[in-house]
Amino acid sequence: MRDLVAAFDGTLPAPDTATGVLLSWLDRFSAEHWDFRRRYGQVERDEVPPPRCTAPTTDLIHATVTALGLVQPVRPAARRYHHLLVLGGLAPACLQRTGYAAQLVRTGVVEVGEVAALGSFRPLRPTEFVRSDLDGCGYEVDAMSVGIRAGFGCDEPVESRSSAEVGTPGSWAVRGYRAPDGLPLRVLAAPSGEPASRRANTADTYHFWARQVRLNPGDRVLVVTSPSYVPFQHCDAVRMLRLGYGCAVETVGFDTAQLTGVPPMPTLAPDRYLQEVRSAIRSMDSLYRALTPTTGG
Repeated sequence: MRDLVAAFDGTLPAPDTATGVLLSWLDRFSAEHWDFRRRYGQVERDEVPPPRCTAPTTDLIHATVTALGLVQPVRPAARRYHHLLVLGGLAPACLQRTGYAAQLVRTGVVEVGEVAALGSFRPLRPTEFVRSDLDGCGYEVDAMSVGIRAGFGCDEPVESRSSAEVGTPGSWAVRGYRAPDGLPLRVLAAPSGEPASRRANTADTYHFWARQVRLNPGDRVLVVTSPSYVPFQHCDAVRMLRLGYGCAVETVGFDTAQLTGVPPMPTLAPDRYLQEVRSAIRSMDSLYRALTPTTGG
């Protein structure tokens, strides 16, 4: 991180800097240098025009994010979990993550009590329709349903309920499925915690899911996402589920080498990785402040 900050004309504070102060400094620095989405308004990650980086800077970025755990997938550490959560995203990622989760269960890598796919009513864009069975999908939650049904081989929902209005940041939906072996499956569209200003984020989906199930202290929760999102989404999971409910949380990125029949994961550009380093910094800052609410940093 010190070398990465120096590559963008910064100097990381001294090693003995208090954690809260350091995270606040990194938040400000990354907002100035690595928040490429903000420069173009409320756009998706893949809609940001990539800035030019020199070859040495690109190599440094890749070395840094690899060391920080944003590149290589890691297999689940345990065999048995009470819950397996699959996080939403762009439609291709919805298919990749649900497919990987289904493979973990189908091949016996993990045993789980239930599976839940967490998404939102984010409208899909034309570029996300990478597979014919996505035709007719309107929202991210629809793509999650396609992925769950394809991955686990289930039929129509056995449960379907939603808010009176759907498709808005404040709307929600719950769809229940059942795999052929009886494994319960859920697909959820979470409402935003601040519907007047933004759509649902990762923390909102954790909170909404937790309200739908009966969680017990000590429950083991496995979260599946993309490798580049593991640090920030894990910190949010610890903050929302470990601190809120006493669950043990583990977060893994899916392995593209283990997937068939879904679009391959594209190699991320350097700016995309920098954006996720910033996301990790912000989530770590939120987690730290939740752990030390009276210190002020």
